[in-house]
Amino acid sequence: MAGEPQDDCLFCKIVAKEVPATIVRETETTLAFRDINPQAPTHVLVIPKAHHENAAALAAEAPQAAADVLAETKAVADEEGLDSYRLVFNTGSGAGQTVWHAHAHVLGGRGLQWPPG
Repeated sequence: MAGEPQDDCLFCKIVAKEVPATIVRETETTLAFRDINPQAPTHVLVIPKAHHENAAALAAEAPQAAADVLAETKAVADEEGLDSYRLVFNTGSGAGQTVWHAHAHVLGGRGLQWPPG
C-alpha cells in the first residue's frame, strides 16, 4: 500500500535505521543520505520517509511529501555549498531507476554536461 513501509525496500530499511547510511539531513517527512556509488563529488539522495514507488506516484499520492523532498534538495545543496547542481528523479527501469522508492539525486561539485547519459 502506498505510504506504508515495504519489507523488501532498501530505502524503507534505511528510514527504519535497519540498514546503515551516511545521513546528511533528516526532517519529519524526508531523509537525505550519501549515495554509495557517487557519480559526482556531491551525490546525495533525498527520499520521502513514506514509501512511494517513484516520483510520479509520489506526486500523485502525496503532493506535500513531493514538495518536502524538493525543498530538502535545496537545503542539501545549500549545506553542501553548491551554487550549481543537478536534480534527477529516475522513474521506471528504462530511466535507470533501480530502487523502487521515490528519490531525488542531488549532484554537484563538478561540471555536469548536457545532455546527460
